[in-house]
Amino acid sequence: MFKFIFDSDTWQEIYGGIRKNKTRTIITIIGVLWGIFLLVVLLGAARGMENNFKKAFGDFATNSLVVWTNRTDKPFKGFQKGRRIQLKTRDVEVLKEEFKGRLKYIVPRCQTSSLIINGFKSGDFQVSGDYPVLDKVQKKNLIYGRFLNKNDIKNKAKVVVIEEEIYKQLFEKNEYPINQYLIINNVNYKLVGVYKSGAIDFDGDTAYIPFTTFQQVYNRGNSIDWMMITADEGVNIEQFELDIQLTLKNLHKVDPEDNKAFGGINLAVQIGKFTGFLTGMQFLTWFVGIATLIAGVFAIGNILLITVKERTKEIGIRRALGATPREIRQQVILESVFLTTIAGMLGIVFGGLVLYIIDSAFGSGPDPTLLNPTVNIPIVLIAFTILIVLGTSIGLIPAYMATMIKPIEALREE
Repeated sequence: MFKFIFDSDTWQEIYGGIRKNKTRTIITIIGVLWGIFLLVVLLGAARGMENNFKKAFGDFATNSLVVWTNRTDKPFKGFQKGRRIQLKTRDVEVLKEEFKGRLKYIVPRCQTSSLIINGFKSGDFQVSGDYPVLDKVQKKNLIYGRFLNKNDIKNKAKVVVIEEEIYKQLFEKNEYPINQYLIINNVNYKLVGVYKSGAIDFDGDTAYIPFTTFQQVYNRGNSIDWMMITADEGVNIEQFELDIQLTLKNLHKVDPEDNKAFGGINLAVQIGKFTGFLTGMQFLTWFVGIATLIAGVFAIGNILLITVKERTKEIGIRRALGATPREIRQQVILESVFLTTIAGMLGIVFGGLVLYIIDSAFGSGPDPTLLNPTVNIPIVLIAFTILIVLGTSIGLIPAYMATMIKPIEALREE
């Protein structure tokens, strides 16, 4: 077999066959090229979306819940419908005790809007009272300084951490802000950190101050506005959410069947939906790509069948001169594999070039649409191997037809 492959006469005959049918050969190659090109580009685009998604949610503890309150929708134990529920700090302690072993983090939060002043510059921004544990649930990408710490909470410190956009509005470009003072609601706060928001951020442009400081300055007592809760690994997050809400309903004397008293977002469920979408898109990509590859390979088979028919006399002469059926079969299969290989390599090269262009156009900047749209080398090799196997398999049909030609009948056709 290897001697046959490296025989110059073999390749001269293949070249002669291709040269006689240039247009047909080019169309055939384009058909197979398009299949693997489409597969590479679609898989790369899917990977780019997945990378962008991971980057967007990379700063979140994905098995988290966000819980807030609304008005009750049903009367219960003497309370009228439409009662407004107010979360308290005692709810946090009850949940910590009730869900010990299932609850990893819980972050009570308070928010308001306040005027923030730095010299002659000012603006209205959201101010949030928080604990340092927020940085574990919703990671803050710090540009300058630090986030809140335990001493800030303990000492009710007048310190603040601001988002990058607030920094840009209140400070000169490249001005070092740490340890400067900002006026928030007529109170001086030392700036200890500046962070950059991720692609997805629940808080937006926010200034963070210690939770205990917020309670004191804004006279909030033990009231909280909402909370973020993270479950331990392996916990059924949907059941966890139901149990959390049922416990809160019991604490606040809300009808267990009242589904409007507490609102929330189950981040794990939302991420799961999008992950399912990405999985479905990848499956569809493979399906479309392989289906297109198969269609292109069948086109090669059809072309070779036509070629065998047109070369009936030539094959008859070769048989009359002593060529064995095996040699005829090997030549047709080799031609099929050669065309498939050339088409596959061109498809991979063009696909990689298009992904490079897509990455340059949509994968750069602060908010990329497709982040690093690439295809793993093993996946490309698998697709290429599938292509070669299909090309070899489809070549068996015209190869068999060629070996069925009898020399005397082939010569008589002329």
